[in-house]
Amino acid sequence: MPGTITLEAEVTNISKHCFWLLLGNEELAVSFNDFPWFKNATVEQLTDIQWPSADHLYWPKLDIDLSVQSIRNPAAFPLVSKT
Repeated sequence: MPGTITLEAEVTNISKHCFWLLLGNEELAVSFNDFPWFKNATVEQLTDIQWPSADHLYWPKLDIDLSVQSIRNPAAFPLVSKT
């Protein structure tokens, strides 16, 4: 039976505009403008992060799932439907 893949994600800095997320060797800025549901989160909520697969992040204390691609390219994942 294969083991569980565990990837480590870490919040490295938090400012009033964004928080920085380290995924392996890549550091990404998660803007509160692009991801407003994080804006009022506590440090404890932001830093409790799981990275179960290469393109999936999960914040259990906030019940938020995100694609890593949506952080890399938020314009490709609009928050409002165009219909």
